[in-house]
Amino acid sequence: MARAEAGVEEERSPSAEAKAEMGQERRPLLSHINELLRRLRRILITLGATFFVAFAFGVENVHLYGYTIPVPYPSIYHSIADYVIRAFIQDELPPGLHLININPFDPLFAAFYVSFLISLVVAVPVAVRELWAFVAPGLYRHERDMAKYALIPSFLLFVSGASFAYFIIVPFMMKFVLYYTQVLGVEPTISLKAFVNTVVSLTLATGVAFEYPLVMGALTFLGVVGARTWRRNWRWGVLGAFVIAWIISPGTTGGIIETTIGVILSVLYFIGVFAAYWIERRRGHPTRSYEDLR
Repeated sequence: MARAEAGVEEERSPSAEAKAEMGQERRPLLSHINELLRRLRRILITLGATFFVAFAFGVENVHLYGYTIPVPYPSIYHSIADYVIRAFIQDELPPGLHLININPFDPLFAAFYVSFLISLVVAVPVAVRELWAFVAPGLYRHERDMAKYALIPSFLLFVSGASFAYFIIVPFMMKFVLYYTQVLGVEPTISLKAFVNTVVSLTLATGVAFEYPLVMGALTFLGVVGARTWRRNWRWGVLGAFVIAWIISPGTTGGIIETTIGVILSVLYFIGVFAAYWIERRRGHPTRSYEDLR
């Protein structure tokens, strides 16, 4: 009886070989998690260190033996973020439109916001490198090729959109606000917090919106949406372009900026259609969409 019970317990309890196999299956998962946490830690350290330097350090040019050497020094009154804010004021604020401080902590908020923007710009390449090193071993070859081919176009599209917003949209919007308030007989002023928030958010949003054709090409490359589907539904694409333009635009220019952004995004949509056809031609066969399967 005792031997039978012992035999049943031996059948129910996992053997040493089974435990070893379970340990071998769990070990890679734990190592992947540890690797991911290690890479996320590097990204956060880069983000935090860059934020601290941009918020609490300034740069002083020191002349030594005929050379000009930029030397950082601790200062929240002449920090890198303050220098960027002064550049915003010089580039974007038209003469006659005055900045005012409404709340006591608005200057600190503006410095925090700009410091976060600087840290984000510096940390994005580090994040891309760390996340790519983590996911690349588990991707197929065509997926790795897609990511490599999309890297430079995504950067160029984002820079194009951000530059368009910084050098065209924001200055035009500020001049429109200035002229409109002067016609109404109102003192043309804008708070520092609203000014910095408008410049940063509109620049980032327009840069992301210009990734429109890249998203279309990626969906075609992955076989989700075919080029013919993009072409057939171009009306919806144009409508989506104007909806995005309405969402990211400031809404203070009487529809001029909204229409301009909508037209540009519509052009980018048709560029995405041509890119989808080019991707299918290189692949050798078209993507079978839901409409084709019906």
